[in-house]
Amino acid sequence: MALLDWIILGSTLLFIVAYGVWKTRGSKDVDDYVRGGDNVKWWTIGLSVMATQASAITFLSTPGQAFHDGMGFVQFYFGLPLAMIVICLIFIPIYKKLKVFTAYEMLEGRFDLKTRTLTAILFLVQRGLAAGITIFAPSIILSAVLGWDLRTLNIIIGILVIIYTVSGGTKAVSVTQKQQMFIIMLGMFFAFFFIIGALPTDVSFGKALKIAGANNKLNILDFTLDTNNRYTFWSGITGGFFLALAYFGTDQSQVQRYLSGKSIRESQLALVFNGIFKIPMQFFILLVGAMVFVFYQYNASPLNFNPAATEAVMSSEYAQDYQALEEDHQKLEMEKRIAQNAYSTALELKEYNAIEQAKQDIIKINERERASRDTAKELINQANTVVETNDKDYVFIHFILNNLPTGLIGLLLAVILSAAMSSTASELNALGTITALDLYKRNQKKERDPKHYLMATKGFTLLWGIIAIAIANVANLFDNLIQLVNIIGSIFYGNVLGIFLLAFFFKFVKGNAVFVAAIVTQIIVIIGFNLDWMSYLWLNAFGCVLVIVLAIITQAFDNFLGNAPVAE
Repeated sequence: MALLDWIILGSTLLFIVAYGVWKTRGSKDVDDYVRGGDNVKWWTIGLSVMATQASAITFLSTPGQAFHDGMGFVQFYFGLPLAMIVICLIFIPIYKKLKVFTAYEMLEGRFDLKTRTLTAILFLVQRGLAAGITIFAPSIILSAVLGWDLRTLNIIIGILVIIYTVSGGTKAVSVTQKQQMFIIMLGMFFAFFFIIGALPTDVSFGKALKIAGANNKLNILDFTLDTNNRYTFWSGITGGFFLALAYFGTDQSQVQRYLSGKSIRESQLALVFNGIFKIPMQFFILLVGAMVFVFYQYNASPLNFNPAATEAVMSSEYAQDYQALEEDHQKLEMEKRIAQNAYSTALELKEYNAIEQAKQDIIKINERERASRDTAKELINQANTVVETNDKDYVFIHFILNNLPTGLIGLLLAVILSAAMSSTASELNALGTITALDLYKRNQKKERDPKHYLMATKGFTLLWGIIAIAIANVANLFDNLIQLVNIIGSIFYGNVLGIFLLAFFFKFVKGNAVFVAAIVTQIIVIIGFNLDWMSYLWLNAFGCVLVIVLAIITQAFDNFLGNAPVAE
């Protein structure tokens, strides 16, 4: 990295931290700290909601997802607009009417304290893990690519987030996320237009799309009904709907964003904004990944994008085998360029038989390349079982560091770290709030003064920041980072959503039945995930339906035995 890149990276991150501290200094009480004084504008909330969900994982993993598997991942978000409508019509009016500080506060009034506490604990477990991963994700990749110390990176990112989150609470998170979203989208647009400009002069954007399409990278819609297929239209519209409904409707890291709106309308406008622009944003990020794929059709690419993996195998007894694979890979790349040029020429001449023949040639070469990459992964795994062989998360950062000009590298690294800070800040803010208000304050035997609870909330936020850094320092990579975060959410969110739907729509079901059903459901969902009963996206719908059904059966059985509690 050049000096200019370091200056851009450092000044961007320091500006965000300093701006957050300065803009939100002097919270008077818990209401000001947790709900931002209930006066945040809808566009600030809308950008904050988007930034909370769009972590560094989004901008590291998503382009790699498109590079390897195409743009079908966008189907994951198809249920989100429907979820926004439901939350706007049902969840927001209830939360605002009750003037709650947390989503789980409502559950005590509807059920009982133990149900509120259980739901809060489920949130703390899954969101605490996710907070560590949002720090770990950019750290593990930047450390592997740049040679930076992993633990030092975890600590730096964690401390930067802790400073302004503990200082300013919800408002600090919201106002800094506006700046972060601007930096993020500016960087992604710069990267996109640079890729288009770096393609051969005879390859226009339209032709680049056709090349991506010929390589099956633009297959966006999949209407198959296979529940083991992770990304289909149906899994997105159902599993994605339940996940979005649970995440935006019951996850305190999101609920806390729109509870800060000064009116129901402001909060609703913020979620409508998110529902309209979230899918186009994800589509664009995936499109960047597809264009990176096209770029590497004409430029040299590594056999494995994770430099740590390459280093591990090259220093082992399998070095010669890996070198042989690399030589074959280079020959394949030459064949690929020839095939792509033939396809491009056939497109210009509109020779349809030649177009189809070139397509078939490209598909065959890509199949051989995929087999070569799989063999390379096997060699890497034999050389070192610890190093990560799945390189989806490294594709985009490799492109950034090896192809972008000075200055733009610093900006894109600032994008990655800004995204990590924005999502982590929301999570720490929510974790501190839930711990302070749902667990600590609610179980106090005597009421303390408001200043005490303000300091307690700040203290718990700091504590969760330290825990998140600790989790980041012991975390391991999964199949793909963006999938890992969604998997963790899917294991818990369906159950939590079902509890809230029981509270809203099944008035005859009481606290004891819900409490028992929630515990049994969580155990079954975890078992189902471990035994791979279904794709993780379907776990959201499964958990939600299961807890509702079990709660109704338990309540009916309780009524039959004559043990139904007095109506609340």
